[in-house]
Amino acid sequence: MKTSTSTFTSAKTWIWRDFPISYQTQGTAGPAIVLVHGFGASWWHWRKNIPVLAENFRVYAIDLIGFGGSAKPQPGEEIAYTLETWGQQVADFCREVVGEPAYLVGNSIGCIVIMQAAVSNADVVLGVALINCSLRLLHDRKREALPWSRRVGAPILQRLLSIKPIANFFFNQVAKPKTVRKILLQAYVNAETVTDELVDILTAPASDPGAVAVFVAFTAYSTGPLPEDLLPLLPCPAIILWGTADPWEPIDLGRELANYPQVQKFIPLEGVGHCPQDEAPELVNPILKDWIHEQSVG
Repeated sequence: MKTSTSTFTSAKTWIWRDFPISYQTQGTAGPAIVLVHGFGASWWHWRKNIPVLAENFRVYAIDLIGFGGSAKPQPGEEIAYTLETWGQQVADFCREVVGEPAYLVGNSIGCIVIMQAAVSNADVVLGVALINCSLRLLHDRKREALPWSRRVGAPILQRLLSIKPIANFFFNQVAKPKTVRKILLQAYVNAETVTDELVDILTAPASDPGAVAVFVAFTAYSTGPLPEDLLPLLPCPAIILWGTADPWEPIDLGRELANYPQVQKFIPLEGVGHCPQDEAPELVNPILKDWIHEQSVG
């Protein structure tokens, strides 16, 4: 984390259900925004967005429990790592830390977290912005549509990862900087944005106690809400941004989410991958600013 640290004060801590939760905040005026990362990431994944958005808004970026600098309690024994749990964490954060309803912005699985927060806690949300929403293609209800290799391969991997030594070995391979860089070079179109800093951000929390167990719990999680379950129930307006070159969440399937009446705009981001907020902040930040401004004055 070499280039951006000077922009930020050290992360703050909020205690939720007796567990320390890490978050960052900037900005002193305007509507509140809460930024929610995707799987394996942290508030640092918004480091190129926080200072720019803070010019107009009160910005908060939270580490979901199990990720980043937040606690990683034992799955099943101390906490259930589900979208409902994370949705409630975000809603409680809005009540206890932000202190007022907020615009929620998510990337990947973070999109489903913020929609779950909105659907279960309508009083805390003003609107949601979804950036390359996870389509949850390995969900039990979707698996039948996948190619045979993925349909059969995913349950086998889940079973193997339930064996502790195999899980530890697999996680240690995946969490190596070299492997993380390879995965990022799939997800990002512009290789120059896959920096040492970004690799550090994603690998550092992997050495925390409990990180392997959280990884295994999430890999085995193929139930819970889908985006198409939550979108029609949203109590607020939504906007969708989608990198057209996302190899994991195909934009053709993403476009189908725009058919729900709650979705005001679907904006394709040409030649951008799975994490546009980090790969192309110069596109994402103005869109978010304009949309929130429209909602606030409208």
